[in-house]
Amino acid sequence: MASSLSISSGQYSHKGRKQLNQDFHGIYEPTEPLRSTKGIAIALADGISSSQVSQIASETAVTNFFEDYFSTSETWSVKQSARRVLQACNSWLYSQTRKSEFRYNLDKGYVCTFSGMIIKSATAHLLHAGDSRIYRLNNKALEVLTQEHRVQISPEKHYLKRALGMDQQLDCDYRQINLTEGDTFLLMTDGIYEFVSDRDMAALCDEHQDDLQLAAKAITQKAFDNGSDDNLTVQIVRVDSLPDRSASEIQQQLIQKPFPPSLKPRMQFDGFTVLRQLYASARSHVFLAEDDASKEKVVIKTLATELREDPEAIERFLMEEWIARRIDSAHVLKSFPLSRERQYLYVVTEYIEGQTLTQWMHDNPAPKLDAVREIIRQVARGLLAFHRLEMLHQDLRPENVMIDRNGTVKIIDFGSTWVAGVDEFTNYPSDRNILGTAQYTAPEYFIGEPGSARSDQFSLAVMAYQMLSGRLPYGAEVARATTRAQQWRLKYQSVLDAERDTPAWIDYSLKKALNPDPNKRYEALSEFIYDLRHPNKAFVNQARAPLLERNPVAFWQGVSLMLSMIIAALLYWR
Repeated sequence: MASSLSISSGQYSHKGRKQLNQDFHGIYEPTEPLRSTKGIAIALADGISSSQVSQIASETAVTNFFEDYFSTSETWSVKQSARRVLQACNSWLYSQTRKSEFRYNLDKGYVCTFSGMIIKSATAHLLHAGDSRIYRLNNKALEVLTQEHRVQISPEKHYLKRALGMDQQLDCDYRQINLTEGDTFLLMTDGIYEFVSDRDMAALCDEHQDDLQLAAKAITQKAFDNGSDDNLTVQIVRVDSLPDRSASEIQQQLIQKPFPPSLKPRMQFDGFTVLRQLYASARSHVFLAEDDASKEKVVIKTLATELREDPEAIERFLMEEWIARRIDSAHVLKSFPLSRERQYLYVVTEYIEGQTLTQWMHDNPAPKLDAVREIIRQVARGLLAFHRLEMLHQDLRPENVMIDRNGTVKIIDFGSTWVAGVDEFTNYPSDRNILGTAQYTAPEYFIGEPGSARSDQFSLAVMAYQMLSGRLPYGAEVARATTRAQQWRLKYQSVLDAERDTPAWIDYSLKKALNPDPNKRYEALSEFIYDLRHPNKAFVNQARAPLLERNPVAFWQGVSLMLSMIIAALLYWR
């Protein structure tokens, strides 16, 4: 298998028997690194015949899709990136119609169909709204991969029920297709497929397989000869080679560089002066150093010797700096910008002068509730920066949280972070070992389920619980619960105790965030943070003590009054 993605393509468009061609199409093949991280884009749009401006909509849809999709974050999945871009384009087209003389007649406004395909790694991502089509050519037969969004009134008359610019919200179909080398796809407008049979199109593709441009022209001519009265557009794309998914572009950038020598204090290393070792773990060795050019203190991380033959470990190691460069948050560790080319394989980040949350908890065994809330709030803001980019930290624990001298809390260590956009072009097995630390890892990971933002929420809630109680909510039982039935039997231990004055409604907030079932946790991390500061009425009512405990005298007075009323009623009816 080749180390890169490559395609052959041909496309052709003609106005046909109409005066104006309202179709628009294109193929965008970026160079590396975008080819690996974002893929190759193919798009086709068809304006509606009732509108005199829909050709503007078609051109806008295709050009904006290319420009905006490749500008989205590399961390986003194809689905997230493409749908957001198309929704933005849809909103713009809809607003143009609403501001024009066509605002009361959408059929004459800025409306078009759209069919697009992103080929990334070994997957084709299909996006579709309208009545154009995407086919796959398989064994000289065509398979339709999309569905027409049209309502048929009669054999001669129909109308679209879904398209770009038709409504304020866009309902766009999305589908994934696993690829093999040689797969061929055809995108076309209804002016083609309504006038050329699948058999004829397959035959023309086979006849001109060495010149797909000629094949596209031949199919267009066939539709015209068969009486098509619409615009005619065909795109043909063949996958010639697929990348080796086990060696992504990110790893390839630095994989040829040697690993650094063993670092020692006062050692000169690649433009840095090593000051001292900060810590060493089974995954990496971390050093404090000074950049010789700027005199700034930095942190240098090198991969542990035992992992230097492990491709997955190398990939994750290199991902740490890649992630740090893409998250802009005051509560997430930043990478250190280098103006020179590095000679070795290592990671360099900013130096945070302060202490880990682990040390802070040791120094503050009984912290005030407001101090805990503030730390959790800042960590949550860092997590939200991850989640907005479709990343999951997956190893949130006190040792991976730093508090600097100004009280700013930062999340560090991204060695376990999952990135949606990167996951699409790597093939690590889904049953790999748990990447986080067992005591803080969400239960769903232990039964092989994928994580979500609610998994990071669980880890954050464990830290909040630990700061408030000095204990863990389930002890060591979560890691032992490796089936769903075992997880259902997990018993939450209340954070409340006689030695700490913690409101009962806080306990209910933690209990919800720490539910073994991720679907029963807070939908949004912000809701959890809000409930830690504002008593949730539902929790307050649950936490309210019975009247017998709060006011025994009032309780027994009420009982006596009720008994008196019952006796009086019995005497009256006697």
